[in-house]
Amino acid sequence: MTEEIPATNLSIQSLVKEAGELDLSLAAQPMPEPKDHEVLVRVQATPINPSDLFLLLAGADISAAKTGSRDGLPVIHAPIPQAAMRAMGGRVGQAMPVGNEGSGVVVKAGGSPEAQALLGKTVAMLGGAMYAQYRCLPAQMCMAMPDGTDPRDAASCFVNPLTALGFVETAKAEGHGAIIHTAAASNLGQMLNRICIADGIPLVNIVRKPEQVELLKAQGAKHVLDSSAADYMDGLIAAIADTGATLAFDAIGGGKQGGQILGAMEAVAAKAMKEYNRYGSDTFKQLYIYGALDLSPTVFNRTFGFKWSISGWLLPNFLAAAGAETAQRMRARVAAELTTTFASHYSHEISLEQVLDLPTIAAYDAKRTGEKYLIRP
Repeated sequence: MTEEIPATNLSIQSLVKEAGELDLSLAAQPMPEPKDHEVLVRVQATPINPSDLFLLLAGADISAAKTGSRDGLPVIHAPIPQAAMRAMGGRVGQAMPVGNEGSGVVVKAGGSPEAQALLGKTVAMLGGAMYAQYRCLPAQMCMAMPDGTDPRDAASCFVNPLTALGFVETAKAEGHGAIIHTAAASNLGQMLNRICIADGIPLVNIVRKPEQVELLKAQGAKHVLDSSAADYMDGLIAAIADTGATLAFDAIGGGKQGGQILGAMEAVAAKAMKEYNRYGSDTFKQLYIYGALDLSPTVFNRTFGFKWSISGWLLPNFLAAAGAETAQRMRARVAAELTTTFASHYSHEISLEQVLDLPTIAAYDAKRTGEKYLIRP
């Protein structure tokens, strides 16, 4: 039986106005028609990831937001501080669809064999514009799930799982034998912990609360450090000495934690030096910043010598450099271990309308560890 598809498609649209105002709306748009190589998916689950929030909220001051309606659908208006407006660039005046990934059922397909093969299948999707009732996209941007897969389990197949696997692939490609990870109690951090345990890769987990230490230790983590503890730096140096870690992935971005990690790496390397060198050790130290949980300035106290690198790490850039074979191998592992290694846990499920509810916005924008929101369109 063919599913009856409505003429319009409700989706979340984020518009930055030139006057410095966010216009966040639920809008009805014409239902897209899949081209030859495309499929139309009824979206059943899509997560709110930290990487979605800046596009969604555009750095607006939600505490000063006002609610309204347009064509009978909810709208949020909120001022955008001048500092945030500087980063808007070319998106001013353009209504942007939101949502990096999601899952659902293919209800219509173009004529190509690749598209037709997905008809009726539950798929995971990557490609943006997922905060909608339906999503039309190329068949190659979909990953077919085994029969009986709950779309809730498939909603977060790409961003967190492939990022965690990408960290491991980066470590191997660059010759690092161990990894340090911040905000390690997150869904992504727990995935990385499970991967490293399974693959025998030493991992130093950095969290922000004592209860998060217990959470990861209960999952088999050997090294878990609370950055709020008085003996944090001593513990970090000891963990680096034990693992030999010279590679770190930082989800925080702002503040001094990245510099502290590099300094701890250097402290371990300097201790092993046979003679003093005023330029520091000859051990190469790599810090990748991949998140922005802290939007304050990133502070580095240059205590880590001269052999180091601080770079950004972004999943699309990594996948483009890694190549199709590596990407396919990573995707296959995610599909095979969807409900184990790469299981995601959600604390709240909300509708598209609730995405625009002010108290709900304040809650998911807080990015609290252990609280992850899933949209069920």
